Amino acid sequence: MKKTFSRIIAVLCGTAGFAILAYVFFPILAYEVNSPRYATYLSPVPDEQLPVASSGTDFTRLSNWFEKPPEFAESYQPTALYYTITIPKLRIKNAMVSIGGEDLTQNLIQYPGTAVPGKLGNAVIFGHSILPQFYNPKDYLSIFSTLDNLKKGDEIYIDYDGVHYTFIMEDKFEVSPSDIQILEQNPGDAFLTLVTCSPPGHPLKPRRLIIRARIVPLDRNI
Repeated sequence: MKKTFSRIIAVLCGTAGFAILAYVFFPILAYEVNSPRYATYLSPVPDEQLPVASSGTDFTRLSNWFEKPPEFAESYQPTALYYTITIPKLRIKNAMVSIGGEDLTQNLIQYPGTAVPGKLGNAVIFGHSILPQFYNPKDYLSIFSTLDNLKKGDEIYIDYDGVHYTFIMEDKFEVSPSDIQILEQNPGDAFLTLVTCSPPGHPLKPRRLIIRARIVPLDRNI
């Protein structure tokens, strides 16, 4: 009787362990299988020269996202240090964005030196992500976990310094962790770039998921 009971317990524990592993790793595997549906921008840096992240790297600190911080020839002077972003498709409403800073568990962070929203150039916002099944649009630790769900034409709203801006999602792609080209400024229009680690929940954060959006002219928002 005791042997039978022990076997039942062992089977139940093994089944539970397998279920937990599947629950954790299935979203990562599914993301990898589906990721070719959008273009991948390759880094000009050879793979062997890329920095290797360890499982102990703290990606809630923005300074750990790049091996060497880029320098900007032109620095945009913000008139406000905080603003909000709303992404209806992801149920994100009035999330706080800080221009500069370190702690991605407290708010989203716009990379310092990139254009402020509404100005010609490229406003680049970083956000943290975890396994998508733990997604909570009100938790900054998981706020960009479902960023991959955005599709071309989806709207993103920014409220900056008393002005409401609408951006339309145009492109989605991935880059290597060392690729700082996502921070480049394009003076031809006002762009918005959202950045998070991919696949969401992967311990080594091997790539960066990029969402690129373009502003809708203000006269069309009235």
